[in-house]
Amino acid sequence: MRVNDLELKNLLQMDPDSGILRLGNERVLLLDAVALGLLRRELIETLGVVGARAVLTRFGYAHGWRTADNLRTAFPWDSDDEWRRAGGRLHTIQGMVRVVNPSPPPAEVTSQTVYHWTWEDSYEAEQHLLHFGRAEEPVCWTLTGYVSGYSSRAYGREVYIVEHQCRGRGDPVCRLEGRALESWGDAIAAHLPFYKATSVNAALARVTEQLKRTEHRLRARRRELRRHEAAGAEAPATRHVLDIARRVAQVDSTVLLTGESGVGKERLARFIHEHSARAAGPFIAVNCGAVPESLLESELFGHNRGSFTGATQDRIGLFEAANGGTLLLDEIGDVPPGVQVKLLRALQEREIRRVGENRNRPINVRVLAATNRDLVAEIHAARFREDLYYRLRVVEIRVPPLRERREDILSLAQLFLEQAVERTGRTVTGLTPAAAQLLLTYSWPGNVRELANAVERAVVMAQGSRIDVEDLPQEIGLAVPEPVTVGEVRPLAQIERDYIASVLRGVGGNRAQAAAKLGIGAATLYRKLKRFGSGG
Repeated sequence: MRVNDLELKNLLQMDPDSGILRLGNERVLLLDAVALGLLRRELIETLGVVGARAVLTRFGYAHGWRTADNLRTAFPWDSDDEWRRAGGRLHTIQGMVRVVNPSPPPAEVTSQTVYHWTWEDSYEAEQHLLHFGRAEEPVCWTLTGYVSGYSSRAYGREVYIVEHQCRGRGDPVCRLEGRALESWGDAIAAHLPFYKATSVNAALARVTEQLKRTEHRLRARRRELRRHEAAGAEAPATRHVLDIARRVAQVDSTVLLTGESGVGKERLARFIHEHSARAAGPFIAVNCGAVPESLLESELFGHNRGSFTGATQDRIGLFEAANGGTLLLDEIGDVPPGVQVKLLRALQEREIRRVGENRNRPINVRVLAATNRDLVAEIHAARFREDLYYRLRVVEIRVPPLRERREDILSLAQLFLEQAVERTGRTVTGLTPAAAQLLLTYSWPGNVRELANAVERAVVMAQGSRIDVEDLPQEIGLAVPEPVTVGEVRPLAQIERDYIASVLRGVGGNRAQAAAKLGIGAATLYRKLKRFGSGG
C-alpha cells in the first residue's frame, strides 16, 4: 500500500446501529474545531500559556506515537518510507492541517539530518486567532507534538519538530523543522520541557498555589463584606440598596450607580463584584474625570508601540486588564464625546481596539458605571450621548446621601474607627455619648467619605480611650444642627443604646469584647443592657 491510497472514504467506517466510527480499525471521535479551540482557551485561562502548551504538546505527542504504531500494523505498506509519509497524509485528510509540497522523508534520521515542510490551514492557528488574537510565538502545539510523536515512533529515536513560523502569530504560513534530539543541541532547550511531565506538574503546582491564595483572599473579602453589611445596613434605604445590589450581582447586566460625591458608590460596586460569579477575577476602578482627555482612550483600550509620541511599547488597557472580572467607570459623566463613542461600541460588540491597531480584541468583563452628575441634564445639554446612557443604565441604583440614612451613622463610625485603629496602632475603643450625638446631628455634606476621614482624624487626636467632642474636626462641633421638631430630638439614652448595639454587632455579640471597646467594665455593660431591655 502507498500513502496516496489513503482516502478518508476508504478509511472511515461507521456502524449504523451503534454510530461508532472507526479509522484504520481504531475507534475515533468527531470533534469540531471550535470545541477544541474552547478547550485551548480553558486550558490557557486555567493553567496559563506554559501549562496549556505543555498539556497540548504532550497530548499531540502521544496521539502521533499511537497513530504511527496503529498505521504500522493496520496496512500492508509497500515500504517503510510510505508508512513514514502516511502521518502527514492522515493529518491532511482529517482536516487538521494541509501539508504543502511535502518533501520525501529521509530513509533514516541521523545526527546530521534536517528536514523541513510547510503547513497551511492549521486548525490550531485558526482557533488561537479566534479566541486570543495574534500571538507572540508559534501556537500549533498539538500539531507539532503529533509530528514529533509520529516521527519518533517511525524512526525509532527521539525526533522533535520545531515551528519557526506560524499563522497564529501573523506569518503567511506555518514552517517547521525536524531533527534528532542530539542534532538540535541547545536550540531545543526552550522546547523540550513541554514534552516532559515536569512542565505540566510545575504549571499545576502554580495553579494550585494561585487557587489557595485566591480562596484565602475571597474568604477575607467575604468576612470584610459581612462586617460592612452589618455596619451600614441600619437604615431602610440602605437595606433596599443592598437588596437590589445582591440581585443584580447574579447577572452580568451593566449597572449605573448614581448619587452625591462620597456616598459610597465604589464601595457598592465592590459589593456587587464580590457577590457575583466574577468575584475571583479582578476588580478595577478608574476615575474617568482624573485622566487627561488625551490619555483616556489609551488608558481604557490600550495602545500599540509607536501609535503616538511616548508609546514606546505595547500596553494593554483596563478593559483587557479586567478580563474575567469587573471594570468600574467612575465619574462616567466626565468622559469626552470622542471616547463615549468608543465606549458605546465596546459595550455593544464586547470587543475593543487598541490605539494604533487595526484589529478588534474580544473582552470578557462586566462594566459598572458611577456618576454624581445628572446625566439626563447632560444629555439635554448635548454633553452626554443618549444611546450610551441607556446602554449603561440597564439597572440604575441610587445611593442615598448620609443625611437620608442617619441610622447608619453610628454603625459606620464604629467600622471606620476599627479600621483606623488597625492602621494607626492606637488604642481607641469607641465614642463618648456627646461625640456620638454630634455625629448624628451633623449634616455630612461630604457623606460617607467625610465621616471616614473625620473618624480617622479623631482616632489620631484622641487622648483617652474614647473619641470625645474635642477630638472631632472643628466644623462638626461648630456646625449648626439642621432644624428639627421637638418630636425628632433623640434622647441621649437612646443614642447610647443604639451605639452599644452597633458595637455589639461589630464583635459578634461578644459582651466582654464590646465592654473593652467601649472602655467600660463588663458589669457596667450588663447593667446598661438590662436597663435598655436587652437581657442579662
